[in-house]
Amino acid sequence: MKHVTKFIYPKTVRSTIDGKRVYDIENGKWKLPSVTTVLDATQSEEKRQKLAEWRAREGEAKAEEIRKNSAARGTAMHKILEKYILGEGYMDLTTVGQEAHNMAQRVIEQGLCNVSEYYGSETTLYYPGLYAGQTDLIALHKNDLAVIDFKQTNKPKRREYIEDYCVQLAAYALAHNYVYKTNIQKGVVMMCSKDNFYQEFIIQGLEMKKYMYEFLARVDRFHEEQKEKD
Repeated sequence: MKHVTKFIYPKTVRSTIDGKRVYDIENGKWKLPSVTTVLDATQSEEKRQKLAEWRAREGEAKAEEIRKNSAARGTAMHKILEKYILGEGYMDLTTVGQEAHNMAQRVIEQGLCNVSEYYGSETTLYYPGLYAGQTDLIALHKNDLAVIDFKQTNKPKRREYIEDYCVQLAAYALAHNYVYKTNIQKGVVMMCSKDNFYQEFIIQGLEMKKYMYEFLARVDRFHEEQKEKD
């Protein structure tokens, strides 16, 4: 894939305040909550309960070990994919790195093969005054301008289990459309499990709009709750 300089994306500083990720945009003009912070804070009670039940079944120590291993594997996979996209050589010879390399290879072979050009990698996006975040790729996917995120998973996922990933993509598309006057209506989740099973989930058109509206409602709720706390 080739890199095309079409949009100028901001350089930002990320920090954590009271356990929440915050983006410093335009040298302090805005300090905005991350998309994932908004989604975590506005989770449904049903989802919170399911997570609590899972941790109880696994036990706290085991659950934390699974979480840390997943996070390490995901970070390594993202790094490998980022370097591949930038055309830079990169090797991670740790056990986690080798596992992540195999997963990244599946994403390259079955997902990135459909990307002809890209405009931003590890791209910071923001909606003025509301939120910010970092998406893995802004690119042409099968000739459609799209927001693309890479995800790792311990085991293959059913479509209904990735709703927050879809809302996340919609948030990034919404911010890009507002700031750069684009009309992104497509989001792609490129996912690989630790046993190297690749899955791809695409949201577009009316479904994308639905997730945009859902995220706007959640970001409104997030800011209202923050005002009440303050």
